[in-house]
Amino acid sequence: MTKPLVAVLSGAGISTDSGIPDYRGPNGLWRRDPEAEKLVTYEYYMSDPEIRRRSWRMRRQSGTLRARPNAAHRAIAELERSGVPVRVITQNVDGLHQLAGMPARKVLELHGSARSVVCTRCGARGPLQEALARVEAGEEDPPCRECGGILKPATVMFGEHLDPAVLGEAVAVTRACDVFLAVGTSLQVQPAAGLAGLAADHGARLVIVNAEPTPYDDRADEIVREPIGTALPALLDRLREAAA
Repeated sequence: MTKPLVAVLSGAGISTDSGIPDYRGPNGLWRRDPEAEKLVTYEYYMSDPEIRRRSWRMRRQSGTLRARPNAAHRAIAELERSGVPVRVITQNVDGLHQLAGMPARKVLELHGSARSVVCTRCGARGPLQEALARVEAGEEDPPCRECGGILKPATVMFGEHLDPAVLGEAVAVTRACDVFLAVGTSLQVQPAAGLAGLAADHGARLVIVNAEPTPYDDRADEIVREPIGTALPALLDRLREAAA
């Protein structure tokens, strides 16, 4: 029997147990500090050196690089290792799926990676840690060492487009999957949110694991409101047993 292809769309809620705050939840970053949104908005970042300096300070203080995968990340990686075909489509930039053991080639990072930086002029890339070390040493807004251009985290900021190749692959996975899990995502940010509807349109079983209601709840075959760290491992255990 062919094992079902499981697609997992993960949002900020899957990483809150790792100490990374979500953005739009009741205690989300944007609700607590609307000004923080400017630090990750491309137009503000590129035009205002002070915004860039504040953005680098924010990243120095951020716990993203220190965060470790939690039970939900590990459960997804364990499902993949069990032989069930799994593809992760993530709105997160924290790299925790890979740290949990998911092969990088099976993780599509829709919004890029916070673990790297990219030059906005020449496209040169490097590790975020190296850039942060320069900030620590006194460079408040470190330029690209290759061309002197503006460096930014290799994430998709507000005002930027998603990588069409990554999005195209995510759409292909969504159309092909048998089970689509939307985990810890508000399903409010397009085009990622639309993948849930696309999966349902193509006959996949749609399961939403999220504390708050989403616009796609009426399309879901199953809705789970329990905490992700315990609910998702149990859900994936059921999937694994059904696929055995």
